[in-house]
Amino acid sequence: MVSAIVLAAGSSSRMGSPKSLLTICGKSFIRHIVDELTAAGVHDVVIVLGADAKRVREALTWFTGRISINERWSDGQLSSIVAGMRAAEDWNPEGLLLCPVDHPLISRSVIESLVETFRSSGKRIILPVFKGRRGHPVLFARKLFRELAAAPPEIGARALVRAHPDEIVEVQTSEEGIQLNVDTPEDYRTMILKQDKE
Repeated sequence: MVSAIVLAAGSSSRMGSPKSLLTICGKSFIRHIVDELTAAGVHDVVIVLGADAKRVREALTWFTGRISINERWSDGQLSSIVAGMRAAEDWNPEGLLLCPVDHPLISRSVIESLVETFRSSGKRIILPVFKGRRGHPVLFARKLFRELAAAPPEIGARALVRAHPDEIVEVQTSEEGIQLNVDTPEDYRTMILKQDKE
């Protein structure tokens, strides 16, 4: 079984409002991600909140999974990954998909490909690639959870990607959305324009 952690604890300082609640395809970023995970058969989902936790949580009336509040969100993304791992611990997942909320255009098909590759390959790190560049979400096997939790905070999950090149499988995709990172209002406008053209 694969579970997912939606990382939505950041301050969204450059955006000026919670990125989780921005909309794409008629849904908030966070709902779009959860809906795609569910459609792909990933039903055990933890949403990690931090900055603006109260405001975002009030908008999650539709969500039936687990919510973890990371009081140490300012320590960086790794602290949110660890909070999510603790919340998912009793599910005993074979792997975890890490889904940053500022990469909202993940799709059911990419998620399904990552999970299928994880199950068939026996490798510990599965990630999507578009035109030679890696993106999100990334799937880590249970055997790496302890190492992930102990990674250097300033590097986070990237430390494992660097340390275990032989454990990586790259899943090729035609979806640019795996790379689209929304940090600023300009990023958001660019993403909306791309969606309008499709």
